[in-house]
Amino acid sequence: MSEVTAIDENMKKRFGKVGVLMGGWAAERSVSLKSGQAVLDGLLEKGIDAHKIDVDRNVIDVVREGKFDRVFNILHGRGGEDGVIQGALEILQIPYTGCGVMASAISMDKLMTKRIWTGSGLPTPAFEILNSESDFDEVVEKLGLPVIVKPAQEGSSIGMSKVHDAKDLKAAYEKAAEFDDVVFAEQWVTGKEYTVAILGDEVLPSINVVTDEEFYDFDAKYESDDTQYNCPSGLDDDAEEALKILSKTAFEIVGGKGWGRVDVMKDNVGTFWLIEVNTCPGMTDHSLVPMAAKQHGLSFSDLTLEILKLSDKTQNK
Repeated sequence: MSEVTAIDENMKKRFGKVGVLMGGWAAERSVSLKSGQAVLDGLLEKGIDAHKIDVDRNVIDVVREGKFDRVFNILHGRGGEDGVIQGALEILQIPYTGCGVMASAISMDKLMTKRIWTGSGLPTPAFEILNSESDFDEVVEKLGLPVIVKPAQEGSSIGMSKVHDAKDLKAAYEKAAEFDDVVFAEQWVTGKEYTVAILGDEVLPSINVVTDEEFYDFDAKYESDDTQYNCPSGLDDDAEEALKILSKTAFEIVGGKGWGRVDVMKDNVGTFWLIEVNTCPGMTDHSLVPMAAKQHGLSFSDLTLEILKLSDKTQNK
């Protein structure tokens, strides 16, 4: 038996039958299916006994009846990234990749995440909660222009709008409100955008994201071939180290474990501002964590295996 085969057999024995959860019922279903197929292919390349699970409301029965030993969760958005599937898997006592129930629920809610960061003294842009009765002129007076309007619990920039004129704020609110009952406006940070991947105890090299769009929206993330990803990001050593420390602190302070991604803006005077945490980031050909992992020396299949290894440590104890 060759060494490679021996390693594969050991991995098969360690992890058993692995279900790759993908799809789901959230607005990000199509992205999750792409991520899931890539993850499935990566695990199979490593010799893992991995199987596709296209998640629907019967997922608990599917996982139980399939006699899966653990799952790789690559569901994006509600139902998969917000603590719901994590809670179900806790009940079934099946190890899973990614953050536990609490960190998933907190991080899916951008507003709650910002409140925790603010309360912990971490830098995040100012914000105002919006509703149909809001005084939009007063919001602009407090935050200035431009602002970005976000549904609190959507990913992939779904429902988000950048607002340059006060008269457009109500329409931006109404657009975001189609996706969530809770909507907020966030002070715009003019500068450069960075994203930082966390993999266990390691912080991977930062990526500088450059887009010609108004902001890094859904099309820029998943459709456009013009979006630029610079890794190394171009930061000097001191700034890179400061960004890594800030990102890991931001991840851990919301209870993050396993793997995830922290999005950050750097303003024109060099201050970093925390934007959000992704506890189940994309794993498509346009995704950022695989890019950072490659810079770190990990192939895509290496990355999937490293994430799977972390599933022993991420559950609530």
